[in-house]
Amino acid sequence: MNMEAGMGNTVMCLLTDPEGTHLGSAMYIPQSAGPLQLTQLVNKFLNNEEMLPYSFYVSDEELLVPVGTYLEKNKVSVENVLKIVYQQQAVFRIRPVNRCSQTIAGHAEAVLCVSFSPDGKQLASGSGDTTVRLWDLNTETPLFTCKGHRNWVLSIAWSPDGKHLVSGSKSGEICCWNPKKGELDGNPLTGHKKWITGISWEPVHLSSPCRRFVTSSKDGDARIWDVTLKKSLICLSGHTLAVTCVKWGGDGIIYTGSQDCTIKMWETTQGKLIRELKGHGHWVNSLALSTEYVLRTGAFDHTGRQYPPNEEMKKALERYNQTKGDSPERLVSGSDDFTMFLWEPSVSKQPKKRLTGHQQLVNHVYFSPDGKWIASASFDRSVRLWNGVTGQFVTAFRGHVGPVYQVSWSADSRLLLSGSKDSTLKIWEIRTKSLKQDLPGHADEVFAVDWSPDGEKVVSGGKDRVLKLWKG
Repeated sequence: MNMEAGMGNTVMCLLTDPEGTHLGSAMYIPQSAGPLQLTQLVNKFLNNEEMLPYSFYVSDEELLVPVGTYLEKNKVSVENVLKIVYQQQAVFRIRPVNRCSQTIAGHAEAVLCVSFSPDGKQLASGSGDTTVRLWDLNTETPLFTCKGHRNWVLSIAWSPDGKHLVSGSKSGEICCWNPKKGELDGNPLTGHKKWITGISWEPVHLSSPCRRFVTSSKDGDARIWDVTLKKSLICLSGHTLAVTCVKWGGDGIIYTGSQDCTIKMWETTQGKLIRELKGHGHWVNSLALSTEYVLRTGAFDHTGRQYPPNEEMKKALERYNQTKGDSPERLVSGSDDFTMFLWEPSVSKQPKKRLTGHQQLVNHVYFSPDGKWIASASFDRSVRLWNGVTGQFVTAFRGHVGPVYQVSWSADSRLLLSGSKDSTLKIWEIRTKSLKQDLPGHADEVFAVDWSPDGEKVVSGGKDRVLKLWKG
């Protein structure tokens, strides 16, 4: 670049990735350069074989205009080095959903949990009527009613290879279902003495086909089960109060959050306690991993390609490593103490950051599929957005007039969905930090929401006993 040709029209910039690693050294770029020119520059520096899309941020604000315009508008001096963070974007785009395509009756009591299968082709729901239901997404009608529980179905989870569905109830028993037939796979599994609060499967990149999953319970224990042997392998005991949530991490470690204010980390061969994460002043309600989306979807991606079992593990590992990058897997916890903590558990037992701002308890936390953002839902009626790498507060989404129960992300990390006690769903756009779509329609509280991994559909369920499917 000819520097003599007008030093006044250039600005010294330093490009860094979200972790803060520099891309080359500081360099002069023309003030007329915008996101397109910066994208070309990053692709060139990284020697990418094909042009990949990137977005750019200056102090957590997306850069959508030429650098010079940004400097002028924000009164930033050209004397200083401008730090620009680049982030790779999803290569595909998800359409925002804007209409209810079907309202399906079937459950006789409130719908308490909903979940799409990893390939987005099947849908399951659990209800206060003690049944699990599987739904046909092509015809948008009930497919199977799965009977086997004696009490409310509080939790459901698909294995990341899509071959099994597991549910847990208020009585503490676990049922394994064959989703193709809607039949109970063996007798209900017993061991927990109180209700089931969470279920998480061993990632498919660590073991294929999927066999092991972990459950957390109000009885203070977590248990590892084998779906093939139909039995409890290991009981993880150590918490002094109810275990409220559980996650099986991509490094093979199990994380449990509890009402005893701690998060415990367990290895899974003998069930030994590895480390304790302390800091919360009240119950831990929710845990989320930065790699959760790829752990949930295994080898399935937006192309919808099916893999034979021998290749499935390889493909899942490839996707996991791509999402994780060179940085450690991150964990976020939300609590009744109104705060959240961001952790890098493999690096330190001290939190990376304390995330404060909610005025009421934090009910649900969730990383975006690309790990770049964290969303939190609270009883203070807001959804908050945080930087998923640094934990820095980004914005508060306000609009709900009741507690927000659950959030879910679109597969491209560009849109966020929330469901509330106020009977509405809302879709928020990350780029503009604003409400994209208001989705009223339910007659009562919305307890559960999920956005299908393929991005095509949204499902919601709640107190009015119906499932609603939403499309773009």
